[in-house]
Amino acid sequence: MAGNVYGPGVRMGNWNEDVYLEEELMKDFLEKRDKGQLLIQRSRRLKENLLRQMQLSVSQDGYIHFGDKVMLVNPDHPEVETDLFLRGDLSLSVTPDEIKALLSDELEGPCGLSMAPAKIPLGRNTFVILSVDRDADGQVLRFGQNFRLGITGGFEDKMLYLSSDHRTLLKSSKRSRLQEVYLTDEISYLNCWQAAYLDPQLRLEYEGFPVPANAKVLVTHCCTNRGLAAHRHLLLGTYFGKEAEVVAHTHLDSHRAEKARNHWMLVTGNPRKDSSTVLDLPKPPAQDTQALEQAADPGCSNPP
Repeated sequence: MAGNVYGPGVRMGNWNEDVYLEEELMKDFLEKRDKGQLLIQRSRRLKENLLRQMQLSVSQDGYIHFGDKVMLVNPDHPEVETDLFLRGDLSLSVTPDEIKALLSDELEGPCGLSMAPAKIPLGRNTFVILSVDRDADGQVLRFGQNFRLGITGGFEDKMLYLSSDHRTLLKSSKRSRLQEVYLTDEISYLNCWQAAYLDPQLRLEYEGFPVPANAKVLVTHCCTNRGLAAHRHLLLGTYFGKEAEVVAHTHLDSHRAEKARNHWMLVTGNPRKDSSTVLDLPKPPAQDTQALEQAADPGCSNPP
């Protein structure tokens, strides 16, 4: 009888089973790869859509209209309560759950949000101004008027809506434990918002006036009457790195005026260049504080 060519203790049947399993696993791997169903392929497609450059709407009259594509930007300001915070203009951005991002190539709700230091309009930070009434597309958005903020995340057949609800013991923001904001595909009163004039002493007088583009305004949640707020001092570890927390909470100073955390700009496109915003335009001398300082004291920037 011939000896066992595979060595002592090795059974022929087990070896054949192992080879068969390896072939089946390789066959399954190649089939999923060809269909683009591998986890790394799904994750890559989701990331590509979220980071796809978008084109913002260009305001011809200086106002925001229903149907406009804008970025929600919290202008740069120092945090007086802490030394560690994100500087620069921060834009409201989609932040998918890391586990979901690895398992799916679709943007699914509910989905989280964060503040990212990105000035380029991308799939994850380009929102659409949507009307509660469907026949209002193209009309001017006015102070005190309900509207929705939708986002596609770079997908063509997807729309999620910026929403919020009263905080509970089981549902609140991750860092501050305040009222959270999130994205959902369900249309309800929880995703209705209003724009308010920045100066509280003139707020009632400006009720019903058109909302200007690229100017500081307040964004208030209709259901809870909480203001959208950027917590640039509270950092989050997200799918895209370290970013800041965003919540629905009104921060008031000693004069009962909203703090800079509640200040927002509905940023539109730059008419001079594609895939950019008006933030890229040079500031007029009257708005450039550094230019004013140099004009007041020409020698301050060039010391002897």
